[in-house]
Amino acid sequence: GLHPIQSAMVDLHASQCGFCTPGIVMSLVCHYLNRGSISRHEIDITLAGNLCRCTGYGPIIETAKQIANYENPAWWRRAQVRVKSQLMKWESDNKALMVNDGYFKFFSPLSLKQLIDFLSEFPDSIIVAGMTDVGLWITKKGEQLTPLLSLSRVKSLHKIKVEKNFIEIGAAVTYGDAIKLLTKVSPGLGELLRRIGSKQIRNTGTICGNIANGSPIGDMPPPLIALGTSVVLRDSTGRRKLDLEDFFIDYDRQNIKEGEFIEKIQVPWVSGIFRCYKVSKRFEQDISAVAAGFQIKIKGKKVVAARIAFGGMAAIPKRAKYCEEAIIGSPWEKYTVEKAKKALLEDFKPISDARASKKYRILVAGNLLERFFIETTSKEGLFQLADRRLYEEEKNA
Repeated sequence: GLHPIQSAMVDLHASQCGFCTPGIVMSLVCHYLNRGSISRHEIDITLAGNLCRCTGYGPIIETAKQIANYENPAWWRRAQVRVKSQLMKWESDNKALMVNDGYFKFFSPLSLKQLIDFLSEFPDSIIVAGMTDVGLWITKKGEQLTPLLSLSRVKSLHKIKVEKNFIEIGAAVTYGDAIKLLTKVSPGLGELLRRIGSKQIRNTGTICGNIANGSPIGDMPPPLIALGTSVVLRDSTGRRKLDLEDFFIDYDRQNIKEGEFIEKIQVPWVSGIFRCYKVSKRFEQDISAVAAGFQIKIKGKKVVAARIAFGGMAAIPKRAKYCEEAIIGSPWEKYTVEKAKKALLEDFKPISDARASKKYRILVAGNLLERFFIETTSKEGLFQLADRRLYEEEKNA
């Protein structure tokens, strides 16, 4: 028999070629099981990862609007109980998973000790969590990856800890897990997270994975660098901590030793005025042409501290040191911003590629700095309470 959502897809003529239909059905069933809202906004978020080029989204959206009227049939409820029971049984086995056919090796440990032991034996392992990036090496490039080491079942790596001075985010924490708390750090950071991939990707991909792959166009490093984030690395000898900006050395080269892995990151609370931005060809679910993070502190009328970082402007996500120097010690005024925009030419020599030309990138970087100035000198920007205090007030309320 069909699930009511499948029936509705038929009755409302929401399927045509059928290529995209299984994914759409899965997204809608997931939304239904999570008792999601049937508001247009929530429906759009649910379907954002599903591309349909045949029927258009009109009838699909009408199907989604009927969710409140659906009821799981008895056979479905029985299947849910059976599947959940099997999943719980596997989980209760409490065993690490090892696949080894002599060539291909895959290991999914349950503890940090098991993880470290495997990595000590196979230091060339490809470490994955959500595999939303590395998976494409297989499906798009046809690569044969081995050994693979998954962090996804190490419970300690799924932890988020709120400390007095920072938030600690484990290596297996997904965007979906972290988005609520990072929105408390800064609403703009939450908006940036909502533009990363679809809901399915955000529920699988990890923040630390976005750092570990070392991409010069990763969305998360620029704002995290601007916030002063630290990376905690781990191996069989212990831990070492370094500033996130020092983790990136050069294109495809990171400050990580053989046998090490990222255990967690520590994201400080906003300590000044902070904003982050992303510019891409599509507003959502697209790779950055330029991403930026800005944080400044103002005392009196002068800028006393600045952390400015960009992605897409160099071989690595990078601080704009000359730009920062042009701002620090100067009044937060239009002429200071103009001086800082010129300093960006000393900080970066971007390249042209499929996403943007070098000329466009330099222009956008300067425009984002100007946007930051305009936003933070408006009544709603400069004179509002710091994001950290807003969070404290909301939490206490």
